[in-house]
Amino acid sequence: MNIEATFLGTGTSQGVPVIACDCEVCKSDDPRDKRLRSSLLLKIAGQHVVIDAGPDFRQQMLRENVRNLRAILLTHEHVDHIFGLDDIRSFNWVQGHATDIYAEPRVQEAIRRIFHYVFADFKYPGVPEMKLHTVNDNPFLIDKIRFTPIRCFHHKLPVYGFRVGDLTYITDTNFIPDEEMAKIEGTKILIINALRKEKHISHFNLDQALIMAGKVGAEKTFLTHLSHQFGFHQNIQAELPDGVFVAFDGLKLEV
Repeated sequence: MNIEATFLGTGTSQGVPVIACDCEVCKSDDPRDKRLRSSLLLKIAGQHVVIDAGPDFRQQMLRENVRNLRAILLTHEHVDHIFGLDDIRSFNWVQGHATDIYAEPRVQEAIRRIFHYVFADFKYPGVPEMKLHTVNDNPFLIDKIRFTPIRCFHHKLPVYGFRVGDLTYITDTNFIPDEEMAKIEGTKILIINALRKEKHISHFNLDQALIMAGKVGAEKTFLTHLSHQFGFHQNIQAELPDGVFVAFDGLKLEV
């Protein structure tokens, strides 16, 4: 299975809001330091599947010229991962049907609450159309594409990472149970969150992400969900061991 993966965003809402931020990273001239909220675009057999749809979803879709969207997979219900769902309405109109959204029951409950107008008995014309599909710990198929959920923990909040083929995507976590690690064995590309160098209550920091990369032993590991507190792309990359890379918005991988 050939997969083209594009980092739609590699940043986070964590830290000082950009509108009030005066840090050097946010003002950097290096385009690799311009980080939208974390999301991944997968192109498989001509189909586009997105993991997470944060507030920057519309901008990301326009940047990558995505004309069709097969499905959206959600890792969890935090704002920076679901608040772009309203913008699927354009895909609804172009494709002529509801967008398939894959999420666990708790996340679906949040979607129904936040986007209540989508599920109202009497809908305002033009509202987004969503078809919710339940994710649990078992692998599932989208058409013939097999996705394996990986249960992780965002402090005490259960979240999901996803593996498809030889690629594993894990964000917003600081603990992966041993039994879930078995699902990652043999992956060639590991994408994992590394919020900053200092420890954090709910995210891997750099040292923890590197330990996890060593355990997985992927051919290449890419760090994502980076806060501006981490520093400049160029400086972070210079500190990393062979085979570990700082992801940046727009970076494309072939798996």
